[in-house]
Amino acid sequence: MTRRRNTQLGLMLFVVIALGITLPMIGCGNSGPDWPEKPGPKVVASFPPLYCFVANVGGNDVAVKPAMTSQGPHHFDPKHSDNLLLSKADLFFINGLTLDEKPAEKMKTGSGNKKLKMIDLGERFDKKTDLVKGGNCEAEEEGHEHHDHVHTWDPHVWLSPDMAIKQVEGIRDGLKEFDPSHSADYDRRATEYIAKLNKLKADGIEFFKGKKDNKFITFHGSMTYFARTFGLDIVEVIQKTPGKEPTGKAIDDLIQTCVLHKVRVIAVEPQYSGQASAKRILDELKRRGIDEPVLVELDPLETVQPLDLNPGWYEAKMRTNLENLAKAMR
Repeated sequence: MTRRRNTQLGLMLFVVIALGITLPMIGCGNSGPDWPEKPGPKVVASFPPLYCFVANVGGNDVAVKPAMTSQGPHHFDPKHSDNLLLSKADLFFINGLTLDEKPAEKMKTGSGNKKLKMIDLGERFDKKTDLVKGGNCEAEEEGHEHHDHVHTWDPHVWLSPDMAIKQVEGIRDGLKEFDPSHSADYDRRATEYIAKLNKLKADGIEFFKGKKDNKFITFHGSMTYFARTFGLDIVEVIQKTPGKEPTGKAIDDLIQTCVLHKVRVIAVEPQYSGQASAKRILDELKRRGIDEPVLVELDPLETVQPLDLNPGWYEAKMRTNLENLAKAMR
């Protein structure tokens, strides 16, 4: 009996000791992610393109983390662990234009970080000359709940190098204001990166030079600024509501439009597996005698697998988009 009691007491003591060890560890896990122990701004960028812009302008003078990676801004609903990302951050750059403000505000409030400065890069754009009107965007992705957005302005500005440059300039100015001691470095790196973006634009224009067949239909309405920059013609959009397949009548109307305008290039996006409508349009265009209709993958750059994200990711993905589309056009 005494031996059993001693055994029970020993087990209780073990549990108490174990709890005493593990509970502080759990508490530490809730304090937010580790930031490098070095001077300079701690920066969070809302989604992958902005991460690349900050990384290139900030260089070794900043530490930067993305708020969103594999789940894009149309679908992102931050959890407590996401809020903690901002708990020790100094700056939070967002795209704005009704794309990511709501989750960003939720993260900021949940972080409890009253010193955090959130910078809306959408404010860099002139509404009369830079932006085009947006529309309803009820985004839905496999495995995720949908969220309704009403875009007064089309928010997909990062898909144009011209517009991306304005965002880079906003990041440069935000970093200089917070960390004036490295202003010259931020200026230099921004200038170098803007030169790369201008080269990307020039190469893209060259890819499409002489293409008489520069019309295409897009999977959803994200490529307006992209098309404007490279002199391309978007004739129609397949999914007016991203993630929601069009009705049979809408598909028939799309097919008629493609036949009327002799559109043979159909853009699809890797994030959406449900592309039955695009394939149906392709098959019908073949049946109706359109010469070699083709599906082309264009990535809107809203998501990335975390291990694939690096400072050169934006340029590489944009160049792939340009090459894929130029190869399909004649």
